[in-house]
Amino acid sequence: MRLPGGVFSQSYFQDLAVFRTGPQWFCFVLFMVCLVLLPILFGSYFLSIVSVIAITIISVHGLNLLTGYCGQISLGHAAFMGVGAYISAIMVNTYEISFWIALPCAGLGAAFVGMLFGLPSLRIKGLYLALATLAAHYIIMYVISHAGDITGGTAGMEAPRPTFFGLRLDSATGYYYLLIGMTFLMTFFAKNMARTRVGRNFIAIRDNDKAAEIMGISLFRYKIMAFGIGCFYAGVAGSLWAHYMTVIDPDHFLLINSIWYVGILIVGGMGTTVGVFFGVIFLKGIEVAATEAGPMIAKMIPAIGNTIAASLAQFVLALIIILFLVYESRGLAHRWELIKASFRIWPFPY
Repeated sequence: MRLPGGVFSQSYFQDLAVFRTGPQWFCFVLFMVCLVLLPILFGSYFLSIVSVIAITIISVHGLNLLTGYCGQISLGHAAFMGVGAYISAIMVNTYEISFWIALPCAGLGAAFVGMLFGLPSLRIKGLYLALATLAAHYIIMYVISHAGDITGGTAGMEAPRPTFFGLRLDSATGYYYLLIGMTFLMTFFAKNMARTRVGRNFIAIRDNDKAAEIMGISLFRYKIMAFGIGCFYAGVAGSLWAHYMTVIDPDHFLLINSIWYVGILIVGGMGTTVGVFFGVIFLKGIEVAATEAGPMIAKMIPAIGNTIAASLAQFVLALIIILFLVYESRGLAHRWELIKASFRIWPFPY
Protein backbone atom coordinates (compact mmCIF):
# COMPACT_ATOMS: atom_id res chain seq x y z
CA MET A 1 0.00 0.00 0.00
CA ARG A 2 1.40 3.39 -0.99
CA LEU A 3 1.22 5.79 1.94
CA PRO A 4 1.49 9.58 1.65
CA GLY A 5 4.06 9.78 4.45
CA GLY A 6 6.97 8.49 2.35
CA VAL A 7 8.29 5.82 0.02
CA PHE A 8 8.39 2.29 1.37
CA SER A 9 10.39 -0.46 -0.30
CA GLN A 10 8.91 -3.95 -0.47
CA SER A 11 11.99 -5.66 -1.92
CA TYR A 12 15.76 -5.29 -2.05
CA PHE A 13 15.48 -4.42 -5.73
CA GLN A 14 13.27 -1.41 -4.92
CA ASP A 15 15.56 -0.37 -2.08
CA LEU A 16 18.63 -0.40 -4.33
CA ALA A 17 17.00 1.37 -7.28
CA VAL A 18 18.55 4.69 -8.28
CA PHE A 19 15.16 6.14 -9.22
CA ARG A 20 12.51 4.93 -6.80
CA THR A 21 9.48 7.06 -7.61
CA GLY A 22 7.55 8.24 -10.64
CA PRO A 23 8.52 11.92 -10.17
CA GLN A 24 12.20 10.95 -10.05
CA TRP A 25 11.88 9.08 -13.35
CA PHE A 26 9.98 12.01 -14.85
CA CYS A 27 12.70 14.48 -13.83
CA PHE A 28 15.41 12.20 -15.21
CA VAL A 29 13.66 11.74 -18.57
CA LEU A 30 12.96 15.49 -18.78
CA PHE A 31 16.62 16.23 -18.04
CA MET A 32 17.81 13.84 -20.76
CA VAL A 33 15.38 15.35 -23.28
CA CYS A 34 16.73 18.82 -22.45
CA LEU A 35 20.28 17.60 -23.02
CA VAL A 36 19.33 16.13 -26.40
CA LEU A 37 17.61 19.36 -27.47
CA LEU A 38 20.39 21.62 -26.15
CA PRO A 39 22.25 22.00 -29.49
CA ILE A 40 19.02 23.15 -31.15
CA LEU A 41 18.23 25.74 -28.50
CA PHE A 42 21.68 27.24 -27.90
CA GLY A 43 24.74 28.21 -29.89
CA SER A 44 28.24 26.77 -30.13
CA TYR A 45 29.58 28.90 -27.25
CA PHE A 46 27.12 27.40 -24.79
CA LEU A 47 27.82 23.93 -26.17
CA SER A 48 31.53 24.43 -25.56
CA ILE A 49 30.81 25.28 -21.91
CA VAL A 50 28.62 22.19 -21.48
CA SER A 51 31.25 20.03 -23.17
CA VAL A 52 33.94 21.20 -20.74
CA ILE A 53 31.53 20.58 -17.86
CA ALA A 54 30.91 17.01 -19.09
CA ILE A 55 34.64 16.22 -19.28
CA THR A 56 35.23 17.75 -15.85
CA ILE A 57 32.38 15.71 -14.36
CA ILE A 58 33.97 12.47 -15.60
CA SER A 59 37.35 13.45 -14.15
CA VAL A 60 35.92 14.57 -10.80
CA HIS A 61 33.93 11.32 -10.52
CA GLY A 62 37.27 9.54 -10.36
CA LEU A 63 38.63 11.92 -7.74
CA ASN A 64 35.41 11.52 -5.77
CA LEU A 65 35.82 7.72 -5.68
CA LEU A 66 39.44 8.14 -4.62
CA THR A 67 39.14 11.01 -2.14
CA GLY A 68 35.44 11.32 -1.33
CA TYR A 69 34.79 7.61 -0.78
CA CYS A 70 38.19 6.10 0.04
CA GLY A 71 39.72 9.14 1.76
CA GLN A 72 42.97 9.12 -0.27
CA ILE A 73 43.91 12.75 -0.99
CA SER A 74 45.33 13.31 -4.47
CA LEU A 75 46.86 16.46 -5.93
CA GLY A 76 48.00 14.74 -9.10
CA HIS A 77 44.66 14.22 -10.80
CA ALA A 78 45.40 16.62 -13.65
CA ALA A 79 48.66 14.80 -14.36
CA PHE A 80 46.80 11.48 -14.58
CA MET A 81 44.44 13.15 -17.04
CA GLY A 82 47.55 14.12 -19.00
CA VAL A 83 48.68 10.49 -19.08
CA GLY A 84 45.36 9.42 -20.60
CA ALA A 85 45.35 12.34 -23.02
CA TYR A 86 48.82 11.60 -24.38
CA ILE A 87 48.26 7.83 -24.57
CA SER A 88 45.13 8.42 -26.63
CA ALA A 89 46.77 11.06 -28.83
CA ILE A 90 49.83 8.89 -29.50
CA MET A 91 47.75 5.84 -30.36
CA VAL A 92 45.42 7.73 -32.71
CA ASN A 93 47.85 10.23 -34.23
CA THR A 94 51.10 8.26 -34.39
CA TYR A 95 49.95 4.66 -34.76
CA GLU A 96 46.57 5.40 -36.43
CA ILE A 97 44.66 3.20 -33.98
CA SER A 98 40.91 3.75 -33.66
CA PHE A 99 39.78 6.24 -31.03
CA TRP A 100 37.37 3.66 -29.62
CA ILE A 101 40.31 1.41 -28.79
CA ALA A 102 42.52 4.27 -27.61
CA LEU A 103 39.84 5.57 -25.19
CA PRO A 104 39.79 2.53 -22.84
CA CYS A 105 43.56 2.09 -23.28
CA ALA A 106 44.02 5.68 -22.09
CA GLY A 107 41.98 4.89 -18.99
CA LEU A 108 43.91 1.68 -18.33
CA GLY A 109 47.26 3.39 -18.85
CA ALA A 110 46.35 6.16 -16.42
CA ALA A 111 45.06 3.53 -13.96
CA PHE A 112 48.40 1.68 -14.11
CA VAL A 113 50.38 4.88 -13.50
CA GLY A 114 47.97 5.85 -10.70
CA MET A 115 48.37 2.50 -8.95
CA LEU A 116 52.13 2.82 -9.29
CA PHE A 117 52.15 6.17 -7.54
CA GLY A 118 49.49 4.93 -5.10
CA LEU A 119 51.81 2.32 -3.62
CA PRO A 120 52.98 4.67 -0.83
CA SER A 121 49.36 5.01 0.35
CA LEU A 122 49.77 1.89 2.52
CA ARG A 123 52.40 3.60 4.66
CA ILE A 124 51.38 7.26 4.50
CA LYS A 125 48.11 9.18 4.51
CA GLY A 126 46.70 12.66 4.89
CA LEU A 127 49.08 15.51 4.17
CA TYR A 128 51.96 13.14 3.46
CA LEU A 129 49.95 11.32 0.79
CA ALA A 130 48.97 14.67 -0.73
CA LEU A 131 52.66 15.55 -1.00
CA ALA A 132 53.39 12.17 -2.60
CA THR A 133 50.74 12.76 -5.27
CA LEU A 134 52.08 16.29 -5.69
CA ALA A 135 55.48 14.77 -6.45
CA ALA A 136 53.76 12.39 -8.89
CA HIS A 137 52.34 15.39 -10.76
CA TYR A 138 55.76 16.92 -11.29
CA ILE A 139 57.35 13.59 -12.27
CA ILE A 140 54.65 12.86 -14.85
CA MET A 141 54.67 16.35 -16.35
CA TYR A 142 58.48 16.34 -16.48
CA VAL A 143 58.43 13.10 -18.47
CA ILE A 144 55.74 14.43 -20.82
CA SER A 145 57.57 17.72 -21.36
CA HIS A 146 60.96 16.15 -22.03
CA ALA A 147 59.90 13.13 -24.12
CA GLY A 148 59.70 15.29 -27.21
CA ASP A 149 60.15 12.44 -29.69
CA ILE A 150 57.06 10.70 -28.32
CA THR A 151 54.83 13.41 -26.87
CA GLY A 152 55.94 16.46 -28.83
CA GLY A 153 57.25 18.07 -25.66
CA THR A 154 56.24 21.66 -25.01
CA ALA A 155 55.34 22.14 -28.69
CA GLY A 156 52.23 20.01 -28.23
CA MET A 157 50.70 17.09 -30.06
CA GLU A 158 47.73 16.71 -32.36
CA ALA A 159 44.74 14.57 -31.37
CA PRO A 160 42.27 14.30 -34.28
CA ARG A 161 38.55 14.04 -33.72
CA PRO A 162 37.13 10.50 -33.70
CA THR A 163 34.88 8.92 -36.30
CA PHE A 164 31.61 7.12 -35.59
CA PHE A 165 30.51 4.64 -38.27
CA GLY A 166 32.53 6.55 -40.84
CA LEU A 167 31.23 9.96 -39.72
CA ARG A 168 33.90 12.25 -38.28
CA LEU A 169 32.72 14.14 -35.18
CA ASP A 170 34.21 17.47 -36.27
CA SER A 171 31.23 19.58 -35.31
CA ALA A 172 30.61 20.83 -31.80
CA THR A 173 27.21 19.13 -31.82
CA GLY A 174 28.55 15.70 -32.77
CA TYR A 175 31.26 15.68 -30.13
CA TYR A 176 28.79 17.09 -27.59
CA TYR A 177 26.59 14.01 -27.95
CA LEU A 178 29.64 11.77 -27.49
CA LEU A 179 30.56 13.59 -24.29
CA ILE A 180 27.01 13.43 -22.94
CA GLY A 181 26.85 9.69 -23.61
CA MET A 182 30.20 9.08 -21.93
CA THR A 183 29.23 11.23 -18.95
CA PHE A 184 26.03 9.27 -18.47
CA LEU A 185 27.88 5.94 -18.75
CA MET A 186 30.69 6.91 -16.36
CA THR A 187 28.19 8.39 -13.88
CA PHE A 188 26.20 5.15 -13.95
CA PHE A 189 29.30 3.12 -13.12
CA ALA A 190 30.43 5.58 -10.42
CA LYS A 191 27.03 5.53 -8.74
CA ASN A 192 26.86 1.74 -8.71
CA MET A 193 30.51 1.33 -7.74
CA ALA A 194 29.83 3.32 -4.58
CA ARG A 195 27.02 0.90 -3.66
CA THR A 196 28.95 -2.33 -4.18
CA ARG A 197 31.09 -4.21 -1.69
CA VAL A 198 34.10 -2.33 -3.06
CA GLY A 199 32.44 1.01 -2.41
CA ARG A 200 31.48 0.02 1.13
CA ASN A 201 35.06 -1.04 1.79
CA PHE A 202 36.24 2.32 0.46
CA ILE A 203 33.96 4.08 2.94
CA ALA A 204 35.16 1.89 5.81
CA ILE A 205 38.79 2.75 5.00
CA ARG A 206 37.93 6.43 4.77
CA ASP A 207 36.13 6.50 8.11
CA ASN A 208 38.69 4.45 10.08
CA ASP A 209 41.37 2.47 8.30
CA LYS A 210 42.49 0.66 11.45
CA ALA A 211 38.99 -0.56 12.20
CA ALA A 212 38.58 -1.58 8.56
CA GLU A 213 41.78 -3.62 8.71
CA ILE A 214 40.62 -5.34 11.91
CA MET A 215 37.36 -6.30 10.14
CA GLY A 216 39.39 -8.07 7.47
CA ILE A 217 39.50 -5.43 4.74
CA SER A 218 42.82 -5.46 2.88
CA LEU A 219 44.03 -1.85 3.04
CA PHE A 220 46.69 -2.38 0.41
CA ARG A 221 44.30 -4.00 -2.06
CA TYR A 222 41.52 -1.46 -1.78
CA LYS A 223 43.71 1.63 -1.59
CA ILE A 224 45.52 0.57 -4.75
CA MET A 225 42.15 -0.27 -6.31
CA ALA A 226 40.86 3.20 -5.42
CA PHE A 227 43.86 4.79 -7.15
CA GLY A 228 43.35 2.56 -10.16
CA ILE A 229 39.63 3.32 -10.52
CA GLY A 230 40.03 7.04 -9.84
CA CYS A 231 42.88 7.38 -12.34
CA PHE A 232 40.97 5.31 -14.91
CA TYR A 233 38.29 8.01 -14.84
CA ALA A 234 40.99 10.67 -15.14
CA GLY A 235 42.52 8.87 -18.14
CA VAL A 236 39.16 8.63 -19.92
CA ALA A 237 38.51 12.32 -19.24
CA GLY A 238 41.99 13.17 -20.50
CA SER A 239 41.39 11.25 -23.72
CA LEU A 240 38.09 13.03 -24.31
CA TRP A 241 39.75 16.37 -23.55
CA ALA A 242 42.61 15.70 -25.99
CA HIS A 243 40.30 14.91 -28.90
CA TYR A 244 38.03 17.79 -28.00
CA MET A 245 40.88 20.28 -28.12
CA THR A 246 42.54 18.47 -31.10
CA VAL A 247 45.93 19.82 -29.94
CA ILE A 248 47.33 19.26 -26.43
CA ASP A 249 50.42 20.41 -24.57
CA PRO A 250 51.61 20.18 -20.93
CA ASP A 251 49.97 23.53 -20.09
CA HIS A 252 46.57 21.85 -20.33
CA PHE A 253 47.29 19.78 -17.22
CA LEU A 254 48.54 22.21 -14.60
CA LEU A 255 48.72 21.64 -10.87
CA ILE A 256 46.13 24.36 -10.29
CA ASN A 257 43.60 22.18 -12.12
CA SER A 258 44.10 19.39 -9.58
CA ILE A 259 43.55 21.87 -6.76
CA TRP A 260 40.36 23.16 -8.37
CA TYR A 261 39.09 19.58 -8.68
CA VAL A 262 39.45 19.18 -4.92
CA GLY A 263 37.64 22.51 -4.53
CA ILE A 264 34.82 21.19 -6.71
CA LEU A 265 34.39 18.25 -4.35
CA ILE A 266 34.34 20.58 -1.36
CA VAL A 267 31.63 22.78 -2.88
CA GLY A 268 29.57 19.92 -4.31
CA GLY A 269 29.94 17.50 -1.41
CA MET A 270 32.51 14.74 -1.05
CA GLY A 271 31.34 11.15 -1.13
CA THR A 272 28.19 11.82 -3.17
CA THR A 273 27.60 11.30 -6.87
CA VAL A 274 25.18 14.20 -7.17
CA GLY A 275 27.70 16.43 -5.40
CA VAL A 276 30.03 16.10 -8.39
CA PHE A 277 27.35 17.57 -10.65
CA PHE A 278 26.51 20.33 -8.19
CA GLY A 279 30.15 21.30 -7.71
CA VAL A 280 31.16 21.29 -11.38
CA ILE A 281 28.08 23.11 -12.67
CA PHE A 282 28.05 25.66 -9.84
CA LEU A 283 31.74 26.58 -10.01
CA LYS A 284 31.85 26.53 -13.81
CA GLY A 285 28.81 28.80 -13.93
CA ILE A 286 30.43 31.19 -11.46
CA GLU A 287 33.67 31.12 -13.47
CA VAL A 288 31.91 31.94 -16.74
CA ALA A 289 29.86 34.71 -15.12
CA ALA A 290 32.92 36.26 -13.45
CA THR A 291 34.94 36.04 -16.67
CA GLU A 292 32.19 37.83 -18.58
CA ALA A 293 31.77 40.43 -15.84
CA GLY A 294 35.50 41.22 -15.56
CA PRO A 295 35.82 43.45 -18.67
CA MET A 296 32.57 45.25 -17.83
CA ILE A 297 33.78 45.99 -14.29
CA ALA A 298 37.13 47.22 -15.64
CA LYS A 299 35.28 49.51 -18.04
CA MET A 300 33.01 50.92 -15.34
CA ILE A 301 35.81 51.26 -12.75
CA PRO A 302 39.05 51.99 -14.65
CA ALA A 303 40.99 52.37 -11.39
CA ILE A 304 41.03 48.59 -10.74
CA GLY A 305 42.85 47.91 -14.01
CA ASN A 306 42.45 45.19 -16.60
CA THR A 307 44.82 42.78 -14.82
CA ILE A 308 42.72 42.68 -11.66
CA ALA A 309 39.52 42.36 -13.66
CA ALA A 310 40.98 39.46 -15.65
CA SER A 311 41.79 37.55 -12.46
CA LEU A 312 38.34 38.19 -10.98
CA ALA A 313 37.16 34.64 -11.73
CA GLN A 314 40.03 33.06 -9.77
CA PHE A 315 39.40 35.38 -6.82
CA VAL A 316 35.67 34.65 -6.76
CA LEU A 317 36.16 30.87 -7.00
CA ALA A 318 38.72 30.88 -4.18
CA LEU A 319 36.39 33.00 -2.01
CA ILE A 320 33.49 30.62 -2.64
CA ILE A 321 35.56 27.60 -1.59
CA ILE A 322 36.59 29.36 1.64
CA LEU A 323 32.97 30.26 2.40
CA PHE A 324 31.85 26.67 1.82
CA LEU A 325 34.60 25.35 4.09
CA VAL A 326 33.41 27.67 6.86
CA TYR A 327 29.63 27.64 6.46
CA GLU A 328 28.71 24.53 4.42
CA SER A 329 31.54 22.06 4.79
CA ARG A 330 29.42 19.13 3.58
CA GLY A 331 28.68 20.86 0.30
CA LEU A 332 25.66 21.53 -1.85
CA ALA A 333 24.66 17.86 -1.84
CA HIS A 334 24.02 18.00 1.91
CA ARG A 335 21.99 21.19 1.51
CA TRP A 336 19.99 19.53 -1.27
CA GLU A 337 19.16 16.60 1.03
CA LEU A 338 17.96 19.00 3.71
CA ILE A 339 15.76 20.82 1.20
CA LYS A 340 14.20 17.54 0.02
CA ALA A 341 13.64 16.43 3.62
CA SER A 342 11.90 19.71 4.46
CA PHE A 343 9.44 19.16 1.60
CA ARG A 344 8.79 15.58 2.65
CA ILE A 345 7.77 16.54 6.20
CA TRP A 346 5.99 19.82 5.32
CA PRO A 347 4.25 21.54 7.11
CA PHE A 348 6.25 20.25 10.09
CA PRO A 349 9.81 21.45 9.24
CA TYR A 350 10.99 21.20 12.83
